[in-house]
Amino acid sequence: MICFFSVENDFDLIIVGSGPAGLGAAFEVLLRAPKTSVLVVDRNEFSSGGLRNDCKMNFTWPIGFPEICWTKDQAETYLDRVEAFLSPRILEKKNVDVYRKRAEKLGVSLLSIRQTHLGTDGGLELIKGLTLKLKALGAELSLGEMMLDIDMERKTAITDRRELRYRDLILAPGRGGFAFLQNIMNKAGIAYRDNVVDIGLRIETKEERYSIVRDYYDPKFFFPKKTRTFCTNSRSAYVVQEKYGDQESGLWYSVNGHAWSSSRPENGLTNFAILKTVTLTAPLASGQAYARMLGMQAALLGGGRPIMQRVGDFRLGKRSFAESFTGDLYDFEPTLPSCTPGDIALSAPAKILNSVWNAMKLLDTIVPGLLHPSTIMYYPEIKLYANRPAFVDEYFRAAEGLYLIGDGAGTSRGITSAWASGLRAADGILRSPT
Repeated sequence: MICFFSVENDFDLIIVGSGPAGLGAAFEVLLRAPKTSVLVVDRNEFSSGGLRNDCKMNFTWPIGFPEICWTKDQAETYLDRVEAFLSPRILEKKNVDVYRKRAEKLGVSLLSIRQTHLGTDGGLELIKGLTLKLKALGAELSLGEMMLDIDMERKTAITDRRELRYRDLILAPGRGGFAFLQNIMNKAGIAYRDNVVDIGLRIETKEERYSIVRDYYDPKFFFPKKTRTFCTNSRSAYVVQEKYGDQESGLWYSVNGHAWSSSRPENGLTNFAILKTVTLTAPLASGQAYARMLGMQAALLGGGRPIMQRVGDFRLGKRSFAESFTGDLYDFEPTLPSCTPGDIALSAPAKILNSVWNAMKLLDTIVPGLLHPSTIMYYPEIKLYANRPAFVDEYFRAAEGLYLIGDGAGTSRGITSAWASGLRAADGILRSPT
């Protein structure tokens, strides 16, 4: 990598996105080539990404690693490097074999994953420490600056403030930058596929009715029909909503979950997602467009908000009303009360809902209590991390001097794998003499 010996607005490396993928790349480059001029840009006024929300990390293959981009050996090698840098405290697990044996009898797999959980507040402290270290290494951070476009011929990045010259450019915009990345790829003539999306529900119930979380914080169950559990939160756990789209294309919401660290009071609740992976085939359609359509349909039925329904009502084939969330059987308040009580079956495609409901029934046999009438189903939970760029080498390079990494680029599905994809791009940038 040839250095510019940068002047103002000239950088050896510009990184768009300050989540784990961008941070991983920035640290690797600066630790190995300290004289490199590095600028990290993020449209948010704060460092964003998965580290900020719940900060749950998995350190076992294949969790988070799309097999189209990674081999087991590659992933484990990079995971070792991620772990060496972050020095996580791995959570203890108990009684995993008991749950695994129950699952296997039903044709369900339970993976035993090495995990750590900092909570949303712990994640914010981690980000604060990482950004201070990054600045101390010489990186420049520009938060609240939005990348708009790139000129590949001039190697110039255009933001809402200025034009920036670069030697290498890494785009790591995360899931929220899914559409931005597609726009850049379209203009740059980079081929990609966008035909996979994860769609499902977020489940909320009392911890005593999903007691496995006391033994295994984020249990990874894999069910038939490409359905799985994802992102379990407990102790001090809450369901939240995320806004997607804009006024022009239409606004819609997806639900998500997070939990505070062990320093916060417990609320006795747990939440987790059950997602079905949908792969669209001929005629090849956009997973993003499909997800947007489902999200807007849910917003239409929910009066502009996500929908929630009690299991007791769903089993009876009737919608939930506000009064469904009171009474002796409905013994806890939803942590996202702004959702609209309704009928999820009017919005979710039958094939997806049937797969998720079947998984819930199997899970209730493995961990009895989940299908208590008070359990809440929130819809929709949608994960947009399915861009599949046509890379020109193993380092996630999509064009000369341009690297695409992280969840938005389809190279990862989580914090540790996103960080690993940043390391891999950094290896590509540093492979030539400085």
